[in-house]
Amino acid sequence: MNVVVVESPAKAKTINKYLGSGYKVLASFGHVRDLPAKDGSVLPDQDFEMSWEVDGASAKRMKDIADAVKSSDGLILATDPDREGEAISWHVLDLLKKKRVLGDKPVKRVVFNAITKAAVLDAMKSPRDIDIDLVDAYLARRALDYLVGFNLSPVLWRKLPGARSAGRVQSVALRLVCDRESEIERFVSEEYWNISALLKTPRGDEFEARLVSADGKRLQAKAIGNADEANRLKDLLEGASFRVESVEAKPTRRNPAPPFTTSTLQQAASSKLGFSASRTMQVAQRLYEGIDIGGETVGLITYMRTDGVQMAPEAIDAARQAIGSQFGERYLPEKARLYSTKAKNAQEAHEAIRPTDFNRVPDHVRRSLDPDQARLYDLIWKRAIASQMASAEIERTTVEIDADKAGKHAGLRATGSVIRFDGFIAAYTDQKEDGEQSDDGDEDGRLPEINARENLAKQKINATQHFTEPPPRYSEASLIKKMEELGIGRPSTYAATLKTLEDREYIAIDKRKLIPEAKGRLVTAFLESFFTRYVEYDFTASLEEKLDQISAGELNWKDVLRDFWKDFIAQIDETKELRVTNVLDALNDILAPLVFPKREDGSDPRTCQVCGTGKLSLKLGRYGAFVGCSNYPECNFTRQLSSETNGDAEAAASNEPQSLGKDPHTGEEITLRSGRFGPYVQRGDGKEAKRSSLPKGWTPASIDHEKAIALLSLPRDIGAHPESGKMISTGIGRYGPFVLHDGTYANLESVEDVFSIGLNRAVSVLADKQTKGGGARGRGTPAALKTLGDHPDGGAITVRDGRYGPYVNWGKVNATLPKGKEADSVTLEEALVLIAEKAGKSGGTKAKAKSASPKAKTTAAKTTTSKAKTTKTAKATGTKAKATGKTKKASE
Repeated sequence: MNVVVVESPAKAKTINKYLGSGYKVLASFGHVRDLPAKDGSVLPDQDFEMSWEVDGASAKRMKDIADAVKSSDGLILATDPDREGEAISWHVLDLLKKKRVLGDKPVKRVVFNAITKAAVLDAMKSPRDIDIDLVDAYLARRALDYLVGFNLSPVLWRKLPGARSAGRVQSVALRLVCDRESEIERFVSEEYWNISALLKTPRGDEFEARLVSADGKRLQAKAIGNADEANRLKDLLEGASFRVESVEAKPTRRNPAPPFTTSTLQQAASSKLGFSASRTMQVAQRLYEGIDIGGETVGLITYMRTDGVQMAPEAIDAARQAIGSQFGERYLPEKARLYSTKAKNAQEAHEAIRPTDFNRVPDHVRRSLDPDQARLYDLIWKRAIASQMASAEIERTTVEIDADKAGKHAGLRATGSVIRFDGFIAAYTDQKEDGEQSDDGDEDGRLPEINARENLAKQKINATQHFTEPPPRYSEASLIKKMEELGIGRPSTYAATLKTLEDREYIAIDKRKLIPEAKGRLVTAFLESFFTRYVEYDFTASLEEKLDQISAGELNWKDVLRDFWKDFIAQIDETKELRVTNVLDALNDILAPLVFPKREDGSDPRTCQVCGTGKLSLKLGRYGAFVGCSNYPECNFTRQLSSETNGDAEAAASNEPQSLGKDPHTGEEITLRSGRFGPYVQRGDGKEAKRSSLPKGWTPASIDHEKAIALLSLPRDIGAHPESGKMISTGIGRYGPFVLHDGTYANLESVEDVFSIGLNRAVSVLADKQTKGGGARGRGTPAALKTLGDHPDGGAITVRDGRYGPYVNWGKVNATLPKGKEADSVTLEEALVLIAEKAGKSGGTKAKAKSASPKAKTTAAKTTTSKAKTTKTAKATGTKAKATGKTKKASE
């Protein structure tokens, strides 16, 4: 028997069926060890020696693998076909060598790009050794990320209280978002006019032509800059006669795009399906690992972490056969299409993302897929098959028209396009991102019959005013596209990079647009001022090129680390003498549009409007940065630093309490104020005064006497519950608006519900919560939203919704889902990882042991001490243990 190690349990189960009884397939659940989250895990002074740590859950899996290897004939490492997969195989092999269980047993490394029986069996016939160059590239990337994070982050913490750690790639991606925001703030809108004529042919057909030249000069785009010039040209056309000078119909061909890479899939899924990058990768992972179709588990797509654009020859042949049978021979080009990869490293230029079988058309497999899987598979299938289809044939027509008024001439142009043969468009058409301009001209529409040298009748002359617009904010898709263009990051890093920026609250996502938060802009401004080189796009891209050269065997990985470390640590040392006042002065200048928004009266935005003499400046407090007056403590003006402030400069610039009237019951003054943590309402004065922050979505301008009284009266009693007789109340808490009865909380849909909900509806909302299982604290267990499957030690794993959000449950072990993780997207393998981590924390092992098999009880008892040490170490460094990071590959 041979032991085969893969990454996920879902994949293990499928591959075991393909290989048969002569093999035992086990899952590593992603990485089995990682660098501990503490100082000293990478030692530059000791030739970059790296200390690895195996957490409790991984230790158990490695024990199972080691026990199986002891009685096996050999070991086959079949982790994913990329750097990370190569690294996981290397880690597993290294740990097994240290356990001395291999002896002289053969060790083979196999890779397959698709989880189908044919692909897996073919891979087994072509084993190789572990690619040490790929491992070295992984080690270099891991060491670089660690050295940047654990040396740069403490500088941030000391100089910018409230700032969180800065990652190597994340910092550069954040700079892109912040730079775009700065462009928008600096943008000055300019006026321009477009002039067009609605004309009629002798046959009575109307069409529109735009003005392109006048006075013998060609008009550039946006060249008409004011109403006077626009009216002059309009008058010229009003009294002119119009004659067709030429009509040119030019046939063009539009070729299909190549099949998806990781980044183009994420971009298309965002544009067409509204998926985030992380959601796209989660759904693609399931399609790759396998779906049960007709009683057989089969992978529907090839490996989804790739920057290759070419399909395998056999896949091209299959696609061409499918095109002929499903679309017709007219749609099949004479020769197969070949695409060249943009990847700089051929070793990582894997096959593009494609269906494993083109005969599995989306409509045939839809019933076996959930909605997200069906939509993404449809997208992948159509793009892949379109890549081998015939070109679209388009006829573009350009009509040049002369306008003549008493010898004064102007030129107009009308354009249109007609699709003569749709070709690949019959299967797939691209969709432009917000803010992108279409380059195919199809939006011009179709023109009527127009002949050269014929006269045209004027119907109407239009002069329309426009204003230039700032560049659009990045979406996830357009940011990924920009990162790829600049060579920042790699396919497997894009989703994780964006998720990290959102989790650290450096960016917010609103209507699919990335908006930098104030703390994100502070961090970026700090790094640009004092660590310029390390957030430069070219520098980061060149570092990625060096990592590619390492994986190609062209550079030594430790030489790259030495070159980087020498300059980096020197820069770190220089900041030790950096005064906080130097930091604030630099940030005041860089972030002036954010910190000191312009005032409507044109006065100096840095002059304090409360005392009139002090200068406003950034200040640093325990909870981060805020704006304060230089005359403190005589002037106690403070203002929260927020991106939202920029839209309401006057409200933000004044700290004077705004009277809203008196409380009808106490007679105390109610005021609207602005503090370090944002706007709030207050009743009375002094330390005992009642205060209430404005709920999310409420602006200072919208607060009146009635709303202020409503806020200050919370919590609001609704009435006694008809069954218990106990009071039901509403309020606004940390997790939003709620209704409360006898310790049971139920969420409300909006803040307005807090003030308007009646007794009947409140009882209904509470009853719904009880039906779902959300009872009082410590009472009952929430009902399962869905069952994921059985735990290896027995017992069902379910997803439930609790008071503090969704979680996974196994026996008495409850593990909260990570922030941003939706209940309906969690997979069995992700749940197993979360449960394993939770079981190792205090109290978790006991709960686990009670509900698990005898084998699980023994294992849990053995791993308790190890897990507790890991948790203690993580807390001491102020960061969580990186168990989640170690299993990131499996969960993506």
